[in-house]
Amino acid sequence: MFQHSNQKYEGVNFGTQDLRYGELLSCTFNRCFFSNGSLEEITSSNCRFIECDFRGASLNGSIHKESAFENCNFNGANLFVSKFEICKMTGSDFSGSNMDGITIFQGDWSYTNLRNTRLVKQDLRGVKFHEADLSAANLEKADLRDCDLTMAILAKAKLQGTDVRGAKMEGVDFKTFTITGMRMDREQSVLFSLSHGAKVG
Repeated sequence: MFQHSNQKYEGVNFGTQDLRYGELLSCTFNRCFFSNGSLEEITSSNCRFIECDFRGASLNGSIHKESAFENCNFNGANLFVSKFEICKMTGSDFSGSNMDGITIFQGDWSYTNLRNTRLVKQDLRGVKFHEADLSAANLEKADLRDCDLTMAILAKAKLQGTDVRGAKMEGVDFKTFTITGMRMDREQSVLFSLSHGAKVG
């Protein structure tokens, strides 16, 4: 086990290093490579990862608190039972990643690519998904209450049993997904009706 604190790294390739069980505190990683790396059970707090490459990396059981992953690539990464608490994930790409058993507590996931991701029964209350791409994502029975889903793309998303009460859904195209079994509040019902051409008096 190792610990790095208050370090700055630029363009470093960590992909070949064994980073399991390590601890990262207040470090900044700019355009670093973690692709196909071993980061199981690593913990990060107050770190910044800018445009880093996590493609194919193993992050199972990793825990991240108040860290930022801005415009990072998690394509094909393993995030099984990982935990992100109040993290800023803006612009990151999670296509093809394994997110089974992930814990997302609050935080900002705006502009992320979460296409086809499996977030069944996840508690995602209060998470910011502003303009996130959730097309074809499986959100069945997920709790999205009080989320910011403004302008989010939900085309072909599975939303059976999903609770979106209190979520901001302005700019969402309700015509691109099925709302059967979805729990909505009055405001969202109005947005749904308007998107289908109803005139609400």
